[in-house]
Amino acid sequence: MAKPITAFVPYSSNEFTRKTVERLQATGLVAKTYLLTTHETSGDIVGCKTLKVDALFSSETFRLMVKKCQSSFMLLVIHDTLIEFGQFGIERLLAVAEQTGSGLVYSDYYDMKEGIRTPHPVIDYQLGSIRDDFNFGSVLLFNAEVLKRTVAKHAKAECKYAGLYNARLTVSRQYPITRIGEYLYSKVEGDERKSGEKQFDYVDPKNRAVQIEMEEAATHHLKKIGAYLKPKFKNVNVANGTFENEASVIIPVKNRVKTIGDAVGSVLRQKTDFPFNLVIVDNHSTDGTTDLIRSLAETDSRIVHVLPEREDLGIGGCWNEAIHHPKCGRFAVQLDSDDLYKGEAAIQTVVDTFRRERCAMVIGSYQMVNFHLEEIPPGVIDHKEWTPENGRNNALRINGLGAPRAFFTPILRKIKVPNVSYGEDYAVGLAISRKYQIGRIYEPIYLCRRWGGNSDADLDIAKQNTFNSYKDKLRTLEIMARQAKR
Repeated sequence: MAKPITAFVPYSSNEFTRKTVERLQATGLVAKTYLLTTHETSGDIVGCKTLKVDALFSSETFRLMVKKCQSSFMLLVIHDTLIEFGQFGIERLLAVAEQTGSGLVYSDYYDMKEGIRTPHPVIDYQLGSIRDDFNFGSVLLFNAEVLKRTVAKHAKAECKYAGLYNARLTVSRQYPITRIGEYLYSKVEGDERKSGEKQFDYVDPKNRAVQIEMEEAATHHLKKIGAYLKPKFKNVNVANGTFENEASVIIPVKNRVKTIGDAVGSVLRQKTDFPFNLVIVDNHSTDGTTDLIRSLAETDSRIVHVLPEREDLGIGGCWNEAIHHPKCGRFAVQLDSDDLYKGEAAIQTVVDTFRRERCAMVIGSYQMVNFHLEEIPPGVIDHKEWTPENGRNNALRINGLGAPRAFFTPILRKIKVPNVSYGEDYAVGLAISRKYQIGRIYEPIYLCRRWGGNSDADLDIAKQNTFNSYKDKLRTLEIMARQAKR
């Protein structure tokens, strides 16, 4: 019987490639191994053929791999790292692929450092898992026939960066993408940055060419599954309604005695041509935050100190308390209790954007700083990948929409905010974008302060998976809503 696997492995000059290939070949399941390289090499590894490619996962590379693959399944290592398969690891991948008719199979793995293995579970693929940074691990097993048909559908595609992304989206439209919740291999982790540092890679200007291709692939996918929205928006009359204040800054807070005073100060220093107030929803703080807010409120009548009766509120629930408060203004503007506004014109800039663009939501740009307000990488986050024409479609591909976020209060009161403490802003942004235009401010008006007390500065794997699964579920629900709207 013919061996069922053709393997493709990134090739560099380090020893990882050689050891990975040796371990693949030792399984006796690999019919042929090809090494993918974008540079000149000193020669082939024994038993392998080197393929010089323009980019590791371009459209041209995928066409070449499909042409070379003569087996039933194609195993693709997507990172230049050391891979060590567990007991019958490849056999398990094959068995699940054959038994389920999946187009793509992947698994949990171990991170390996200095001989120590740390479990690294990944998450299940779902309809809304269309972000291009979805973590499949480093080993993907494709059904070769499925992949051949997928590549044929994109015969004219010339993606330098989005070939793999394009392929798996196309596979997902017709075949299951299946996770095996078992640790089938170990890998050496090459990116040891904290989660809070990795999350901004997609807005790095040097990655702009990559992002353009990824957006094109995602938009094409949404059209194919009936979830694409044309650039037609429902008009918003932002003059509707009677409000005591034109704007309210909303701060949900719990146990931030070190930072809440700075946040409040940055609000009270704002200069506007309209009345505004500050609604602080104090979610049962126990560290002195409550006393500090109470003392600040005694010195400035613009501060509305809300102490909710409920004890089951997340950040989203605190937002609901604020926006349904009778003193909430026409526009509700976000400020986290760790952060500050930059300068004295932030609120005025937001309201001017609402008035000028007559939109339901406005999102600004922000600058990353440390506790002492000194700029830290990646600096300014402006989300210039957003376009008025396609922003709401591309929003399903990326991990966030930016800050500060501001809302036309009557619309937010109708939609309401999910009572969670992660992704609540993303959920609301997606829901608003389904009908309304979102205005953007590309100059930084907000300081996002990173320090040890931040809830998302450095997340463990379990928390990252929980958050990513939830955001993928939000995307799933939004895609279903858009499909039902057609």
